[in-house]
Amino acid sequence: MPSAADFAWLIPVLPLVGALITGLGLISFNRTINRLKKPVALLLISCIGAAAVISYAVLFEQLGGAPPVEHLFIWASAGDFSLPMGYVVDPLAAVMLALVTTVALLVMIYSHGYMAHDKGYVRFFTYLAIFSSSMLGLVVSPNLLEIYVFWELVGMASYLLVGFWYDREGAAHAAQKAFVVNRVGDFGLLLGILGLYWATGSFGFQGIADGLSAAVSSGVVPGWAALALCLLVFMGPMAKSAQFPLHVWLPDAMEGPTPISALIHAATMVAAGVFLVARLEPLYSQFPAVGTFIAVIGTITCFLGASIALTQMDLKKGLAYSTVSQLGYMMLAMGCGAPVAGMFHLVTHAFFKAMLFLGSGSVIHAMEDVVGHEPVLAQDMRLMGGLRKKMPITAITFLIGCVAISGIPPLAGFWSKDEILGQAFNSFPLLWAVGFATAGMTAFYMFRLYFLTFEGEFRGNNSALQQELMAAAGKKIEEGHDHHASGSVHESPWSMTLPLAVLAVPSALIGLLGTPWNSRFAGLLNPEEAAEMAEHFSWGEFLPLAGASVAISVTGLTVAVLAYALRRIDLGELVAARFPTINAFLANKWYLDAINEKLFVRSSRKLAREVLEVDAKVVDGVVNLTGLLTLGSGEGLKYFETGRAQFYALIVFGGVIALVVLFGALG
Repeated sequence: MPSAADFAWLIPVLPLVGALITGLGLISFNRTINRLKKPVALLLISCIGAAAVISYAVLFEQLGGAPPVEHLFIWASAGDFSLPMGYVVDPLAAVMLALVTTVALLVMIYSHGYMAHDKGYVRFFTYLAIFSSSMLGLVVSPNLLEIYVFWELVGMASYLLVGFWYDREGAAHAAQKAFVVNRVGDFGLLLGILGLYWATGSFGFQGIADGLSAAVSSGVVPGWAALALCLLVFMGPMAKSAQFPLHVWLPDAMEGPTPISALIHAATMVAAGVFLVARLEPLYSQFPAVGTFIAVIGTITCFLGASIALTQMDLKKGLAYSTVSQLGYMMLAMGCGAPVAGMFHLVTHAFFKAMLFLGSGSVIHAMEDVVGHEPVLAQDMRLMGGLRKKMPITAITFLIGCVAISGIPPLAGFWSKDEILGQAFNSFPLLWAVGFATAGMTAFYMFRLYFLTFEGEFRGNNSALQQELMAAAGKKIEEGHDHHASGSVHESPWSMTLPLAVLAVPSALIGLLGTPWNSRFAGLLNPEEAAEMAEHFSWGEFLPLAGASVAISVTGLTVAVLAYALRRIDLGELVAARFPTINAFLANKWYLDAINEKLFVRSSRKLAREVLEVDAKVVDGVVNLTGLLTLGSGEGLKYFETGRAQFYALIVFGGVIALVVLFGALG
């Protein structure tokens, strides 16, 4: 009897088939297909739903102890060279398949309400299906080359979705930025893949690890070259998972519709980098220097994202920098040689961050009825406040997400983040200290977001503040800009609140699968590690670290309560006024965007202008001169074409005499 794993190839194929049907329909019968919103939504949601059912079946098989399954075929061969393709199902892939399909399904259901009145509804659903299919194909890829193919498809789909509202200047620029920054990382990844194949003759994960180890041991490949290849491959995850300094694209990607923000930040694009590092653990574990580098980059990213989030007033960008910070935690775990802890945090984070982003979309959807469809106004928390009374489901689920990501037990984020901090404490105490401090910052900025958005008095009707915010953004409020506004805030429709309620359950409870004394999650991914964790677990070691982690989180939460809920302290006077340089540094995102603008954007534009000058003056000049010479010589030679044989013979005779004289002079 065939197992569910034998049908795993259908998981990425089903959403792809649905996307092809609707995509070809848009190309051939655009107006007709655009009117069929509900049938298109039903088709694509059904495709993702079917993929999710198969994914759950695969996961349950793996939980039951089924062995990994790999199906390969020879895609290309020449002489001794052969390139296998296919799919692989193992515990790591099973977890990711279930995660991606679950979040993608809920995001699609949510999008039915969020994008209901958008003229690009069908196109958006088609892009979502392509994006989901690409990520699912990446997860089941059995080797680096196939991963690279789907890696690029994920990048293409993200470009289409981030720039979905391409008529908005901000969205177009954000899509270009995401595309270019990711190409930098992908170029390094491609060089690393080709270099590893040159060194090992394999694209398979275990084959590369074993081959490179043997090559270094035998002296065929120098140690420094092996390190360089590992770091080149890591450039791909650095960009995809928004690690410093290639993180700059992710906050700008918020220009896309909120559902895609949830999908990118929770289970697809940014998760791809962490997943690839976990896949390459057999390779990276051989080189401690690579692990140290990954841990340091992750720690910098973790602190950077949290520090910038402290000052953000845009709701979605605050959540975006929160994602950057949490991705830093995941990479810290990978660098500490704890891929199970990193993947566990990826899973827990996916649920509560998807819920938080979809919650922010619910808020923005409601705010647009008051302030219009200008993102500067609809997403600014200074115009929110008091929404809990009008949007109770959104508020409760958002609060659950804030508690979970802050690392407060027993919700999910506590167990996964505490496991990472414990691993860091044992491996790199200094990096643990940074991660520990970041945990307090996380609790502060998340509850800052909650209190500014849902508590206090509603500030959305303050027209003077609206004018001020638009002026600060370099825009003007046009007359009649709020002609769509109803003037009231209300809860979102069921298609948007249902996914929030569903996501609240794993956000609260899934962390219990990773308790250190009996980690079922570790038991699935690495039974030996799970047994070792249970055997060496000590309450004497666990409680002090966990207690300190909870204490720092509660401290951050308390400061947020005093500042934004009770209004007992004014952080503007206490911090911003006393330390204006630090405040400006954080508000301007460490000036990294300004540095990139000056070093890369302006310099590349200058180089482009200079190349254009060379093209116009030198290249075009040579081409034009050649044309003139040809034209002139043709004009001159036409007089020698008389049609008389005697004249042609005279020319030939004259040429021969000239050659004789020339050779005589040279001789």
